[in-house]
Amino acid sequence: MRHFLTLKDYTKEEILEILNLAFKIKKELKSGDMKPYMKQKTLGMIFEKSSTRTRVSFETGIYQLGGVGLFLSSNDIQLGRGEPVKDTARVITRMVDMVMIRNDSQRELEEFASYSNVPVINALTDEFHPVQLMADLMTMIEHGKENPVIAYVGDGNNMTHSWLMLSAKLGFELRVATPKGYEVDTKISNQALEFAKLSGAKITFTNNPKEAVKNATVVTTDTWVSMGQEEEKANRIKDFDGFIVDTNLMALAEEKAIFLHCLPAYRGLEVSEEVLEGKQSVIFDEAENRLHAQKAIMVWLDEHR
Repeated sequence: MRHFLTLKDYTKEEILEILNLAFKIKKELKSGDMKPYMKQKTLGMIFEKSSTRTRVSFETGIYQLGGVGLFLSSNDIQLGRGEPVKDTARVITRMVDMVMIRNDSQRELEEFASYSNVPVINALTDEFHPVQLMADLMTMIEHGKENPVIAYVGDGNNMTHSWLMLSAKLGFELRVATPKGYEVDTKISNQALEFAKLSGAKITFTNNPKEAVKNATVVTTDTWVSMGQEEEKANRIKDFDGFIVDTNLMALAEEKAIFLHCLPAYRGLEVSEEVLEGKQSVIFDEAENRLHAQKAIMVWLDEHR
């Protein structure tokens, strides 16, 4: 049985296998030929952190696959009232066929998976957001960026860590630009650099966003005022001065470069309104691809039980 907790657990071949399945499932949906790959299966959806895209994409996705999604917030289950993770895992996973979890702790996610009887999907933790990166990969390929040069501008957070793993596994060039003091986790960056030795990926780190974006074919960022960090907003606005992806910064990228953002976006902070709504932005294709990529992940995991 396999879980989908971080891309570091997957080979390049497995990532591309899931991606090809996503393209197949998306084509079937668009042609009106939805296949019940997970007929009468139940997806338990545990949300300790709320999300628009994650809930809609997973709940719609399991329905389109012929199954049903069960939404469980921390107010709905005993996990939010102090029950040990291992007990919750052993109870819930005797009743459902798969679980997705969106929570604060990668450690708790991995503990849940270690006691689970069914596949577990990471729908976002403090360290990784792998389902988003599958959607991003799908979007890049759809827009002709099969061998991208990626510039990530912003906070060294879970999205940055996930970009590191994707690039290291697939052999892409990735340039990470963060302000001083907001660099990525050293343990995770070292793991990525080890994987990069095998794949041929070129990964560089800088505190200069212009250096990262120059001639890039994909420019991406993420909010640097995340849920639970609003009290740090004033300090972060000062610390991230010069890290907004605006038209001046995008002008340094390749002429046909695309812009990605996992959303939600703080317009005027990490990205300007002009870039977000501009012709290089493919953020809504990217958001839609969460649905298709996650359906493929669920089907693949179900087939590998």
